[in-house]
Amino acid sequence: MKKLTPQEEQIILHKATEAPFSGKFYRHRQKGLYICRQCGAALYRSENKFDSGCGWPSFDTEIKGAVRQTPDPDGYRTEISCARCGGHLGHIFLGEGFTAKNTRHCVNSLSLAFVPDTLPRNSSSHSVAPEAKTPGTPDKSATSSASANTAVHTPPDCNVAKEAVFAGGCFWGVEHLLGQAPGVLSIQSGYIGGHVPHPTYEQVCTGKTGHYEAVRVLFDPAQISYEALAKLFFEIHDPTQLDGQGPDIGQQYRSALFYADEEQKHTAEKLLKQLQDKGYRIATQLLPRQIFWPAEDYHQHYYQRKGTQPYCHRRVKRFD
Repeated sequence: MKKLTPQEEQIILHKATEAPFSGKFYRHRQKGLYICRQCGAALYRSENKFDSGCGWPSFDTEIKGAVRQTPDPDGYRTEISCARCGGHLGHIFLGEGFTAKNTRHCVNSLSLAFVPDTLPRNSSSHSVAPEAKTPGTPDKSATSSASANTAVHTPPDCNVAKEAVFAGGCFWGVEHLLGQAPGVLSIQSGYIGGHVPHPTYEQVCTGKTGHYEAVRVLFDPAQISYEALAKLFFEIHDPTQLDGQGPDIGQQYRSALFYADEEQKHTAEKLLKQLQDKGYRIATQLLPRQIFWPAEDYHQHYYQRKGTQPYCHRRVKRFD
């Protein structure tokens, strides 16, 4: 548990309320996760935050199972607290019509900490040519221009949010299938391992930047372990195929695990040996974590938006 300041103790332990419009997260707009200041449990995603004008951070839904609701002693409100440690967050209100969910979690800023998805880029944005694609691969273009790429770094250490990066062919399919695993808090497609900063999709498709198409996963180790994620990664793509995945052939489609620490490295080495002992001729590389550059907006959650399934990724059981 994190050591609390006297003011935090009043809010989190003794259920006080901070002054309206005083909290640092009231007007906060950065993308990422809002976590419990006391225990680090992931509570809310930034995409569910909205401005209700009430003076406190407002969210229209929580991460599933993260927030407990109990009748308030005042007899008419409902208190919300962290489901893991019981720390007081604020109150929940229904039927106000602020968003389509018709729900407002009114939360004290002092009950929260924040894990950012991204850090601001230092140069101007790039546009991606709509027709950019490699010969023999599906067109991943879009009519809208791409958003600026942003270098993503490992989030600050906390009790819950951990990061993993996997490359296994077209990032659309890897993102779609890994993102369905329980305990995955957020997932993002992007580029890693190359020598060109702020790469665009058009540049990566030339095969000259050295980048891999990859996904960055933020997960809750209390719900899913790194080992379970890595096993799933090995089962949703072909780890024996060199320089490609299914019909997608090219340097950017190489298979790799990018470990963040020695624990992840050891786990990956153990799983690679298990597969080799089963007779698989593994092409997957094991590499240290490098800067992850998010892909353009139109690449994010592609299959979810299209309502279709991956064309070159499917789950094949490879572990007992």
